Amino acid sequence: MAVRTPGAPPAAMRADGAPPLPGRADGATIAAVFAVALLIVPARLVLKYIPLSLTPANVVSLAAALLWLCAQFTLSLGVAKGRNPVRTVLFAYFTAMLMTYGYSTWGYMDSDELNLSDHQFVLVVAAVGIALTVCDGVRGRKRLDFVIKTLVVCGAAISVIGAFQFLFSLDLTRFLELPILRYTSEGDSFVLEREGLRRVAATAGHPIEFGVTCAMLLPLAAHYAYQAHMRHEPALRWWACTLLIGGGLMFSVSRSAMLSLAVVGLVLFAGWPARRRLQALLLAAGFLVVIRIAMPGLLSTITGLFSNLGNDESIQYRTHDYAVAAQEISKHFWLGRGLGTWYAPKHQIFDNQYILSMVETGLIGTIAFPGLFAVGCYAALRARYLSPDHGDRDLGLTLAACLLVPLVGSFTFDLLSFATVTGLAFLLVGAAGSMLRTARADQLSPSQTSGPTIEVTR
Repeated sequence: MAVRTPGAPPAAMRADGAPPLPGRADGATIAAVFAVALLIVPARLVLKYIPLSLTPANVVSLAAALLWLCAQFTLSLGVAKGRNPVRTVLFAYFTAMLMTYGYSTWGYMDSDELNLSDHQFVLVVAAVGIALTVCDGVRGRKRLDFVIKTLVVCGAAISVIGAFQFLFSLDLTRFLELPILRYTSEGDSFVLEREGLRRVAATAGHPIEFGVTCAMLLPLAAHYAYQAHMRHEPALRWWACTLLIGGGLMFSVSRSAMLSLAVVGLVLFAGWPARRRLQALLLAAGFLVVIRIAMPGLLSTITGLFSNLGNDESIQYRTHDYAVAAQEISKHFWLGRGLGTWYAPKHQIFDNQYILSMVETGLIGTIAFPGLFAVGCYAALRARYLSPDHGDRDLGLTLAACLLVPLVGSFTFDLLSFATVTGLAFLLVGAAGSMLRTARADQLSPSQTSGPTIEVTR
């Protein structure tokens, strides 16, 4: 129950916090800054002069976590309060990671593993912090659109960087160096690996990460392009972003990216009307024809990733270490051996996030990890069900499809070891929670939204 003095605006005393004033910085502003830092600044660049390897995006998300915590003590900063399934699952995930961190550091640990465990726990705080900031601090559909559109534009920008790497062997990330940053590793951001074709990473840490990132951003770009067309608004810019991100996905030459795109396509086709399915198929066919003409050999290389699975060395490498993993899991079944403590070259790499999570965080942490994205999908689909607006319903379906990508991609690479795709995944989980809050608020009457008040008389 809120208490307000005569003349105070009822909206300022809502039980879940007042909405931010127009023109003021809010959670969406912080999330947009995070998106730019996450996608545009190369993942291999970290801040100088500090003992931890933190990227600018990590610093923004840690600041967001602190601001979110401070905002919980007031109703005047525009941060939502109250129950939300995404908020609940983020708390559950953080609790699971905290349990693992406490269990592993209670006894003796080698100094290198202890340092890595401390670093990884800081990154957990950062990831959960940005997700909570988006879930509780992005109020309303317009502000959520602002955040997601920022992601799409940044995705188009890094796809241009990837195109220059693929087509001209020119690494534009070298022009993004800042004096306060240093490289964690040297070398170009692409590797010559498959049939003489470059697998490019753009600003991400690896071509697989770049491809999976594009697979998560592509449906969002297509959503805004299609909605702009439906509402008779300028759509060319969004179709251009869609085309660029699609090209970036192809230039990664990544099996994980193609599997992720296939899962996204299945979900979207299940929810789209027949006319839009046909339009999507025609656009995809036209895009593939252009790729075939402009870059001979690229499509055949990508199809070859799936036609020769039995003899593929990367597949064999991913499966030969199961015995090692099983032995390590049996030592610390419930809470794992510690966050970030299984690393190369000291230990054998597991190109499977679920196996790595079982080793590092045990069964409890492994259940909490996919639970994040499963609940995020539920929140997005629930918002779709509650929203009468066609655009909101389409965005809910699109977010649900995007949040399936981490679930699928985690089978083919250690997703949480890569900062860009991890940050994007947590941001989209928060976006699903924000959208559900907005959809539920729209269902309430004004009296329910404002809540009861008590007049204070003198």
